[in-house]
Amino acid sequence: MAYLVANSIDVGALVALVQSPERGGVACFLGTVRNHRRGREVVRLEYSAYGLMAEAECERIVAEAGSRWDVAVALRHRTGELEIGDTAVAIAAASAHRDEAFLACRYVIEEVKRRVPIWKREVFADGTVEWVGGEAGKQGSGEDGKRGSRKADPPVETAARESGGTRG
Repeated sequence: MAYLVANSIDVGALVALVQSPERGGVACFLGTVRNHRRGREVVRLEYSAYGLMAEAECERIVAEAGSRWDVAVALRHRTGELEIGDTAVAIAAASAHRDEAFLACRYVIEEVKRRVPIWKREVFADGTVEWVGGEAGKQGSGEDGKRGSRKADPPVETAARESGGTRG
């Protein structure tokens, strides 16, 4: 199953992957592109990922959720350029009862933010561009500084392209 997608996420199709007659509770999380960050106007986001590693880590996270709770989980994360309002990440979790679905859904998004090598670059209205997550080479604290962490280094192929050479 592909967890990273370049095109729009079909939430209805994602929910359909986890629904069944024995699962009466379905919880969903959608992370959408907002128009601001720390008082600055955002015009779009660009997501890059270390594809093979990101896919493998997403698979592990979904499997972990399934082993902790009696749930079915579906996950998709966008890559590439996203506009304001686009869905960047979507999770659907279904179980016999709502509590397990909510717990699994929350677990998956927190672990994706913490562990999966996906990088976000914000483009602001003033023309500036920033990688989200803190100083290069250090652990970031998530996009809002509150929870989770991702390596703050931009992906190697992107950093090399921007510097005109290789990344050291």
